[in-house]
Amino acid sequence: MKTLIDKLRRETVLSKEEYMTLIDGRTPELADYLFEQAGAVRHRYYGHDIYIRGLIEFTNYCKNNCYYCGIRCENRAVQRYRLTEEEILSCCESGYALGFRTFVLQGGEDPYFTQERMVSLIHRIKQRYPDCALTLSIGEKSREEYQAYFEAGADRYLLRHETANDEHYRRLHPENMSPQNRKRCLRDLKEIGFQTGCGFMVGSPFQTTECLAEDMLFIKDLQPEMVGIGPFIAQHDTPFRDCPSGTMELTLFMLGLLRLTLPQVLLPSTTALGTVHPQGREKGILAGANVVMPNLSPVSVRKKYLLYDNKICTGDEAAECRNCLAQRMKAIGYEVVVSRGDYPAALSERKETL
Repeated sequence: MKTLIDKLRRETVLSKEEYMTLIDGRTPELADYLFEQAGAVRHRYYGHDIYIRGLIEFTNYCKNNCYYCGIRCENRAVQRYRLTEEEILSCCESGYALGFRTFVLQGGEDPYFTQERMVSLIHRIKQRYPDCALTLSIGEKSREEYQAYFEAGADRYLLRHETANDEHYRRLHPENMSPQNRKRCLRDLKEIGFQTGCGFMVGSPFQTTECLAEDMLFIKDLQPEMVGIGPFIAQHDTPFRDCPSGTMELTLFMLGLLRLTLPQVLLPSTTALGTVHPQGREKGILAGANVVMPNLSPVSVRKKYLLYDNKICTGDEAAECRNCLAQRMKAIGYEVVVSRGDYPAALSERKETL
């Protein structure tokens, strides 16, 4: 099995069958070897630096009805909210003072936030914080809308593909959503020039080892600059309320595989990992991740943006989240840095234009 890990580090891709063999045959000893190799690759490109992204969950309205999501449109138990433009800018102001140089605007697919409103918001953030990167995570849009956001100044876009297997995708989503459109969105984002992020849930209902292997091949083909994965965690007001959560153990293994498959990728250690285990985020870093995303949203709305149950850090102020994570990273030998934290190739391009 170690020979397959060596091959992946050397060639940065395996066949579908080889990925499946590794995933199904994983042991604690094999995982340790994988993390050792992933760590070496990670250190080659990023040293011991940890990039922080300031997450602003600005709306929990969503027109979609994804079966796994706590803010799905049919969930009547959700207390809906939208932050105003001034509230969002206030989050950026406090985040900037704390050393954040990337802001992530994340929300449901909220029809209120039209292209016109989003372009205005993007302009205001970029004018006020020209040295910061702006990431959007607001779902499926037309190519024209993505283009407008890019021209307004947005730098990055996160859109988890959730699963590359078409049949699996349809079991997680209602009929009006399609895997073809999700993949179309990701390819449009790449072609437009966004630093693009995809990702999937580990241990989601109906997921098989074959699904995970297909995810790896899709990601390798797409060549995203960012990949966000985390364990599936059920939310009590969804159809999947009684489904078991994904495990930290498998999530960490997939993080290691991703680091070797895309050596320079920006790879978050997610809040969901910290939810399933007290040291989940630290373990994610040690498995090959290099990004953490503290929350800058007002504490008053944090508990209303619950995509899954028992989400951590919903009661902490932004300064507490930032300082807590810095101490956690320091304890395992890593350092939170004040940086945009660009993808290496994108950083080179940016320097050439300055």
